[in-house]
Amino acid sequence: MAARGRHRRNRTGTFSRTSLKVTAGGAGVALPLVGAQLVHAAPDGAWQKVAACESGGDWEINTGNGYFGGLQFSQSTWEAYGGRAYAPRADLATKGQQIAVAEKVLSGQGPGAWPDCGPRAGLSAADVQARAARAPGTERHAESGEHAAQGDGAEQAERARRAEKARADRSKKATTYEVVGGDSLSSIAEEHEVKGGWPGLYERNRKTVGGDPDLILPGQRLNLDGTHRTDKPQAKPGARKEAGPGAGSGARSRAASGAAEDSRRSGQSAGKDRGEAKAEAKAQAEARAEAEARAEAKAVARQKAEAKRKARAPERKPASPAASAPVSGFGPSTAYRAAGSNWSSGHHTGVDFPVPTGTTVKAVSAAKVVSAGWADAYGYEVVLRHRDGRYSQYGHLSAISVRAGQTVSPGQRLGRSGSTGNSTGPHLHFEIRTGPGYGTDIDPLGYLRGRGVRL
Repeated sequence: MAARGRHRRNRTGTFSRTSLKVTAGGAGVALPLVGAQLVHAAPDGAWQKVAACESGGDWEINTGNGYFGGLQFSQSTWEAYGGRAYAPRADLATKGQQIAVAEKVLSGQGPGAWPDCGPRAGLSAADVQARAARAPGTERHAESGEHAAQGDGAEQAERARRAEKARADRSKKATTYEVVGGDSLSSIAEEHEVKGGWPGLYERNRKTVGGDPDLILPGQRLNLDGTHRTDKPQAKPGARKEAGPGAGSGARSRAASGAAEDSRRSGQSAGKDRGEAKAEAKAQAEARAEAEARAEAKAVARQKAEAKRKARAPERKPASPAASAPVSGFGPSTAYRAAGSNWSSGHHTGVDFPVPTGTTVKAVSAAKVVSAGWADAYGYEVVLRHRDGRYSQYGHLSAISVRAGQTVSPGQRLGRSGSTGNSTGPHLHFEIRTGPGYGTDIDPLGYLRGRGVRL
């Protein structure tokens, strides 16, 4: 069973229809009136209700699931009942044209063509008989009332069988899928929960899809579960004239047989259909060959690029300095151990660099980040532990670029300078300590100069 991918909403509500009985003496006057009511009242009544149930009343709907228009015709049913005389697909036809084709489907397949929505809208076997016997201008009008009465029991049994088959078909899990416009292997694999995802779907259908998994064509039929393989490209469903699922129901049924006109048209178009199928298969084969050529060209280009990259001599990176100043282009201002009441210890425990907000602040040597975050009077700060056991502190930052536990290299950016915490203006407060906490400071400039840093 091919996937349909359609979910319909349950509709509530009841509908009623009125049946008219005409006596033999009044038939000559009453029959034209009854026929007029069937032709003009049914589209705005019962068919409008069927459309509301099938498609929410949208006569131009095309969701890409293989069913079209307000009454949700499959393409094969639309063609089998003469829909192409109005438009290539049902969603491209007018409401009246869709209803005209639906009348033929109802006469041919009965209400079972819409197993769920037909009965809710009030369609019944009585409507089929009434339309065949009374509606002027239809193909069924030429049939005699005697033949309709004789075949009534057999037709009802056949319709019941088709409706039951439609319900059974819908309960089966989809094993194949027919590609429509806008599909991709990944979207199909996700929608139908294909084992192995899109790679598995591609592997099972490689002979159908070709060498490029990004190029799939509408009309191709894909195997979803791996129980069988499709070795030949599939022709588009429009190139086959066998009757498909009933409109809006997914039920598979044959087009109404026994009508001489349908047989004549089928005979005339058989040769044309075979030619179209061959042309379509040839076009798909050419498209796959072109896609395979493009894929091969891409692979060759990638191989050449990789070989060229390997052939180039590796560039030598300059050695990283052993130590670096915390900022570039600025010298220190407030000196280490400067006395004053601005500091809780009575003296300056570090050295300040008068840099504007946003200046890059760098690690002075390789280290591990001990802490990075808010530190009250120092605002946003970073504390590092270096390989020689010393600690460096960077205070009053406006932004932090590292996190605790991270390893940094000499000159790596730690954040940006600012004026957070207890600060008189934008600057960097820099300390060297023997421990991670306040009060273990040593001369920061002496430490840097001892490692070759010029300030």
